[in-house]
Amino acid sequence: MRVKQIADALDISVDTVRYYTRIGLLVPNRSHNGYKYYRPADVTRLRFILSARSLGFSVNDIKEILVTSSQTNAPCPTVRRLIEKRLKETEQRYQDMHELRERMRLATSEWQNKPDQPPTADTICHLIEGFTALKS
Repeated sequence: MRVKQIADALDISVDTVRYYTRIGLLVPNRSHNGYKYYRPADVTRLRFILSARSLGFSVNDIKEILVTSSQTNAPCPTVRRLIEKRLKETEQRYQDMHELRERMRLATSEWQNKPDQPPTADTICHLIEGFTALKS
């Protein structure tokens, strides 16, 4: 398969196929004319990569899983460890975003009836500089 064919088969862009090839997660064969040809195993591998990415695994996580798998070891313990790590990170980001959302709501409420003011020698925007909610 050529780049376009593998992209069409997985309903992704050719740029996505090229990206994973460029970073070494896919290693296509090269023909005598220089074209890259992907094997059915590459389709399987790319489908795995896309599934892992949709679960929040990083490219480095995927590399680690693939290395473990290539050593004929079950990658499942690695996958479990990494997904727990990604889940904790996601929960922290979610909490951070929730706190940001609350600060934004508070700012919106506080600023609703404050007058517009031009910048001065000491301020650029009095709304932001005078905002009292502390970042947690």
